[in-house]
Amino acid sequence: MTLGLTALELARIQFAFTVSFHIIFPAISIGLASFLAILEWRWLKTKNPIFQDLFKFWVKIFAVAFGMGVVSGVVMSYQFGTNWSEFSRVAGSVTGPLLAYEVLTAFFLEAGFLGIMLFGWNRVGPRAHFFSTLMVAVGTCISMFWILSSNSWMQTPQGFAIENGLIVPQDWVAIVFNPSFPYRLAHMAMAAFLVSALLVASTAAWHLIKGRRDPLVKTSFSMAMWLILALAPLQIFVGDMHGLNTLEHQPAKLAAMEGHWETNHDEGMPLYLFGIPDMQAEETKYAIGIPKLGSLILTHSMDGKVTGLKDFAPEDRPNSLVVFWSFRIMVGMGMLMLLLALWGLWSRTRGRFYESRGLHRFALIMGPSGFLAMLAGWFTTEVGRQPWVVYGIMRTKDALSPVSAEQVGLTLIIFVVVYCVVFGVGIFYMLRLMHRGPEFIHSRPHHESDSDVVQASRRPLSSIRERIEEVPEHPDQEDKK
Repeated sequence: MTLGLTALELARIQFAFTVSFHIIFPAISIGLASFLAILEWRWLKTKNPIFQDLFKFWVKIFAVAFGMGVVSGVVMSYQFGTNWSEFSRVAGSVTGPLLAYEVLTAFFLEAGFLGIMLFGWNRVGPRAHFFSTLMVAVGTCISMFWILSSNSWMQTPQGFAIENGLIVPQDWVAIVFNPSFPYRLAHMAMAAFLVSALLVASTAAWHLIKGRRDPLVKTSFSMAMWLILALAPLQIFVGDMHGLNTLEHQPAKLAAMEGHWETNHDEGMPLYLFGIPDMQAEETKYAIGIPKLGSLILTHSMDGKVTGLKDFAPEDRPNSLVVFWSFRIMVGMGMLMLLLALWGLWSRTRGRFYESRGLHRFALIMGPSGFLAMLAGWFTTEVGRQPWVVYGIMRTKDALSPVSAEQVGLTLIIFVVVYCVVFGVGIFYMLRLMHRGPEFIHSRPHHESDSDVVQASRRPLSSIRERIEEVPEHPDQEDKK
């Protein structure tokens, strides 16, 4: 059952598994909530029913993602007590209030207005409904604010004192706005928006490939591609700034990301494009790099010095093999996003934006790239922090609960089975909704009855009423036959 792994290793795998599942859904919720607010604002401003129809389609995807995000988040938080009770005991006076602030400010705001957003179209005025959508979008961003503040404090802790072996908060402003927080918040926010933009673009691209050319599909594709064009280069810039911050505050993580072992004193550090870091041999094998480019990017000098991994004790080094490649996967996905955005812009200028099958296929393939980049970046951040749970203050091994490997291994197996079944069904349902695509519904508005709202309050996902076993044909497709 344990495959020779220790309780610490299994607990880390369990948390990595649950957080990797969880982070997908809040990312969709954050991005889609803002997208929905934009759609409803455009509808209020122009009275174009296309925007209302798009809202009513994408709000279904949002509802599923929001529901699964809440459930997976609750399960994940339990692990602070079951597997990481020592962390909670030592650092809980800082992380506990930050997570509580998220519930008090963000979750209550979202919960308070979510029902109006989902079921209030014919029960409140248009402006009141838009305000509810806006509050849900703001709530998702506030939630991200507090979660990133807590995690960033674990990366770059400050504003505390240690008394009797416990971390005691001293300056909450310094704790919340710790050195890495602004960069990580901006980086994660744009990652979430890119996740949703790529999701919308790939869904529209699928229907363009299938022959649909109606305004619903065209508007979705155009709006998503404009957002990708704006965010992809900005994300690269913010990522570079975040890297400079990491060099200053977490040099061991930066060295692991670059596969950099020897501190360069006499010449610039190369930027490795490929390599296999070997933790035992203390070298990056088969390295292919560009001379001095690493120093230029990180220090803005061709000969800038960057501390190598050998300057850190072996027990203080993160696993360079994992971090090196997860970082490159993230950067590689970012470069492909930029390529997609530029291809889209070029196609617009040539009048081929809605007819370029190559662009549409590429946009479809790039649909999962936002998730891949986000997960790779998360692994870079979390594995790169090791062996610390609170960087430089508390080691991960000291945060573990007094549990056996057998106990953690059994619960890990249960998590894998349950998550794959429950969330697998949810993801499949979302994909089926996207496969069906948006429909023209402004000519046949649905009026919720009181029984509909009561039933929905018991099962929030009942806001999605359609049966999707069979995907209907659209007029554009019928005309092509």
